[in-house]
Amino acid sequence: MKIIFKTVFICRFLALFFINHCYAQNVDIKLLSTIHADSSKFGDKVSVFLSKSAAPLAAANPIILFVAGVVNKNEKLKREAYRSAISLSINTGFTVGLKYAVNRKRPFVTYPDKLNPKAHVGPYSFPSGHTSTAFSMATSLTLATKKWYIAAPAYLWASGVAYSRMYLGVHYPSDLLGGIIVGVGTSLLTWKIDQYFLSKQK
Repeated sequence: MKIIFKTVFICRFLALFFINHCYAQNVDIKLLSTIHADSSKFGDKVSVFLSKSAAPLAAANPIILFVAGVVNKNEKLKREAYRSAISLSINTGFTVGLKYAVNRKRPFVTYPDKLNPKAHVGPYSFPSGHTSTAFSMATSLTLATKKWYIAAPAYLWASGVAYSRMYLGVHYPSDLLGGIIVGVGTSLLTWKIDQYFLSKQK
């Protein structure tokens, strides 16, 4: 429960600080504008590809873990698959809830003169759903395998997904930070809860 309260507190703090604090908001939009201004056709295609890869890869992760568990007759891997699916569901619900609670408009809506969005998105910006999904998957996969050569590319890919959201002009840097905290936090939360129940069974 402590992790839940900490995650909620941090996200609320970030939302209030970055959205209501004028200086921070200026830094937010300046950084976003700089990244978005460097866009190119090739960069747009790569960014769109990365953004679109978040949901299917995250959904495939628990399936792959479960299949690997069945093939190798590994009950631990199958349990990790359940954890991954649960953490992804919690992450999705938490992210959507925060979007409606914070109600932050997209950067291209607030600054139409500075940004030209290159992706179709919903109305609310904080936190980034693509980012939280990608980091939820990367964290779940890392906790499941505990292998650096799996964790490194997983987090590199998740970082690419996060960066692509700014590149496409649909998220502030603070939206990405919020998404990272939610994604990592929900996966850790699921892992901690499952570990607690496992310890009670012994």
